Amino acid sequence: MNRRRHATTAITVVCALTVLASPALTLTATAAPLPPAAPAAPEKTLEEVRREIDGLYRQAAVATDAYNLAEEQTKEQSAEIVKLARMIVAGREKIDRLKAQAGAAARAQYRNGGLPDGAQFVLTDDPQLFLDHAGRLKQGQKATSDLLGELNRTQGELTLYAKDAGTNWTKLEANRVKQAKAKKDIEAKIAAARKLESELEAEELARLLRMEEQERYRAQTAWLDTGVLKGLDGKATARGKQAVRYATAQIGKPYVWGAEGPGSFDCSGLTQSAWGAAGRPIPRTSQEQWRLLPRVDIKDMRPGDLIVYFKDASHIGMYIGDGAMVHAPRPGRNVTIAGAGSMEILGVVRPE
Repeated sequence: MNRRRHATTAITVVCALTVLASPALTLTATAAPLPPAAPAAPEKTLEEVRREIDGLYRQAAVATDAYNLAEEQTKEQSAEIVKLARMIVAGREKIDRLKAQAGAAARAQYRNGGLPDGAQFVLTDDPQLFLDHAGRLKQGQKATSDLLGELNRTQGELTLYAKDAGTNWTKLEANRVKQAKAKKDIEAKIAAARKLESELEAEELARLLRMEEQERYRAQTAWLDTGVLKGLDGKATARGKQAVRYATAQIGKPYVWGAEGPGSFDCSGLTQSAWGAAGRPIPRTSQEQWRLLPRVDIKDMRPGDLIVYFKDASHIGMYIGDGAMVHAPRPGRNVTIAGAGSMEILGVVRPE
């Protein structure tokens, strides 16, 4: 009986050791099943990359317009605050002078027993002296009344100037916040676009440029095929010629967002500077140029007119004739001549 129990125990121990020594059995019993491999993301075509890059630069252009507008408003408000500060200083100096005059009048009245100089003559027994100085008394009373009125008006103006300065300061700070946000957006979009470009091989970058050119060519050809240039014989004015000369003289200079010359430009910085050189100040941003300048039909377009692109008016160029325009395209590109219909046209505005 004992011999059988020992034999059974020995067999059990051998079986257990066999199981523990087997790695295949151990893994099967204890390892968790592996998760299924994630499917590989489909590789983007070069055309999809081109569209993505173009979209990022378009978004940067919109943010650039927001930055430029905030910067312009900041300049205006800063100038207004300086103007108001000068007016406040001048107003305080005026109040000091008026108070000095009022003090002199009060001291004179005190010396005369609380009566103004003219009142002394009213109390005289000499009728002729009374008649001679009655008019002087009336003039003195009017002068005192005018002095007090001027003092009150000046104090009221000072209060208004201070209130306006406070309002402009609040706007100034709000626009500085807008500028900072727009700058951050611009830099993020440009960085994302450049990252995509940096991931392309040299041959792919060359193909990308050719694709961009082909897209512009197709759009320009389709635009010309509409017959848009037929009968378009508008001649540039003297100012228009000046603006065109200035804009075309900038060809080859780099696009830099927020720049308005002389070494670099963004799109609206170029058009604003060109018309400024022609003696016609215009708004700073493409959206403000579209909103505020007189609009003309494309069939009436003439050199010097500004062509606004895309539904959000985020790009602008200057028509130079023969179906062409000059513009600052985007970061990484230089001021150049392109087909006027090579992008989606929103409309045309005329600075004069």
